[in-house]
Amino acid sequence: MRGIVSPKLDDFLAATNKAIADAKAQGIQYTPTQVRANLDKLAALMNVKPSIDFIEDRAFTMADGRSLQARVYSPNPTKPLPVVMHFHGGGHMCGSVALYDPVSRQLAHTAQCVVICVEYRLAPEHPYPAGIHDCQHALIHYQDVLSGIAHDGSIAIMGDSAGGAICTTLTMNRLKNPAIRIDKQILIYPSVDYTMSSASVSSNGQGFLLEQARVRWYFQQYFRHALANEEEVKRASPLFGAFDADMPATLVFTAGCDPLRDEGIAYVNAMQDAGASVEHCHLDGMIHAYMLLQDLVSEECQTTYQRIDRFLNAEG
Repeated sequence: MRGIVSPKLDDFLAATNKAIADAKAQGIQYTPTQVRANLDKLAALMNVKPSIDFIEDRAFTMADGRSLQARVYSPNPTKPLPVVMHFHGGGHMCGSVALYDPVSRQLAHTAQCVVICVEYRLAPEHPYPAGIHDCQHALIHYQDVLSGIAHDGSIAIMGDSAGGAICTTLTMNRLKNPAIRIDKQILIYPSVDYTMSSASVSSNGQGFLLEQARVRWYFQQYFRHALANEEEVKRASPLFGAFDADMPATLVFTAGCDPLRDEGIAYVNAMQDAGASVEHCHLDGMIHAYMLLQDLVSEECQTTYQRIDRFLNAEG
């Protein structure tokens, strides 16, 4: 079923759809430079940037000697607060700590938590599983970048879109790597099915910013030659991984006009069937990437941050 979009997004989508149609008419092909620049334009729609007491760029030292950059936020660096590892979205190809800075700030401010936003490697220069390796290292060694910052010892992960794919992949990986500890998981319109088999990929795949053809192209760049066949791509998809009752407590946001809507709902259902703790918040008139459109849908974004606050800081 195709979603019915909020009128708040009508003008934005009209302009976006015209630009997409013009590009197709001119035969313009996707390139990493183009899609990165287009996503970065959304920074103009995120003008709410709360002041945070502590913000600093720090780095993890990887086993191969390179540095993995991260930005650390704390609204009160002397108070023990929960920690959230923030893995940004962008189709595994786009996005950055800088673009997602308003999101990290708002998260730290509203949920009163320490946020670590990771500058993981992107495809196609660094295809699967390079970004996963970076984020897994950061999760296991998160305390390495928290020198001088109080925290309460709890660790949650949060990601939107491809960042949600990273979160759910790390949740799968915990079964084979005991060094991985995740207390809570926050997924915002997550990408969990690289086979693109859910009905909403088609029904919502045109006219709502994220288009079906672009999703397919993202995945082609991400996997490149790392996975040889469809079965391997399916095994890499968190939706088809193992679910168990001991999975971290999870909060999932889905959007009614998102091509990824149905796979997010399927992930919720699979967690429920496994006896895991999961909460689901559905925003019917929203599109994919609505968190990067805060100036247009401020109420829905604030609802999302407030729900994260309640989930993250709930007892038990």
